[in-house]
Amino acid sequence: MAGTDARECRFCKTPTAATDTQKGMTVILQSTLPPEMEVLKALPGVAPCAAQDWLRVDEAYPAQMAYRRELLRTRSDKVLWTDPAAQPAAQELLREVLALLPDLGFAVHDGHVICPDGISVPLTDDDPLLTLGHLVQQDLCILERRGEEHVLTGAVLCFPANWRLADKVGRGLLAIHDPVDEYDNQLARRVQRLFDGVQVGRPLWRFNRLDYLDADLHQPYRKASGAGGFIRSERQCILRLPQTKAVVFAIHTFVVAQKRAEA
Repeated sequence: MAGTDARECRFCKTPTAATDTQKGMTVILQSTLPPEMEVLKALPGVAPCAAQDWLRVDEAYPAQMAYRRELLRTRSDKVLWTDPAAQPAAQELLREVLALLPDLGFAVHDGHVICPDGISVPLTDDDPLLTLGHLVQQDLCILERRGEEHVLTGAVLCFPANWRLADKVGRGLLAIHDPVDEYDNQLARRVQRLFDGVQVGRPLWRFNRLDYLDADLHQPYRKASGAGGFIRSERQCILRLPQTKAVVFAIHTFVVAQKRAEA
């Protein structure tokens, strides 16, 4: 990365956006799903994940990141939130991510990071989730144990699939999943045990796979459903931070054309 002609991001003061085709802009697609995500597993379908493999970069990075930066510039109140008490966990998460970035094509310097798309992102401690939102494709949710369950204490959520961050902030796992029909008390106990049991350095992962008619990554309200358009699949990783012991739920969103996925 030495010698890269970096373009300044400066937290999106200059817009670089990608939105939907109805406005004449770009639909953001990956060419294929990762091989391990071609077959749907049963909910929750968790499996061990390699210690550093919870964070990935794929070919959609430039377009997805342009869209993320635009959302953070224009809708930060909708896609970003941190409980002040979660600041230590958010700062620790930023440090953990920075340690992984050099192996993913980033150049990490004392005061900034040059991303694979050439954007230079300044590093600050005052809003670590905002910084992370400008660095990685993954949406990142921080959950901390409060009483009997884990509670959402911070998130950068640019690419929601039929849910709004504002409806989930400060809520526990059971309340977060309240609209999900399959999420009964038995499943809730299983998921809580999962969050209690995940170990430092031993992340877990699962994925979902749904048919969408609209490829837009930012869908707090689902625009249309049904087969024939696109497959939207989330690679979801769960990891524990070593110092604060907070749990991170990382979501890497893939959207592929239906015909490509079935080829």
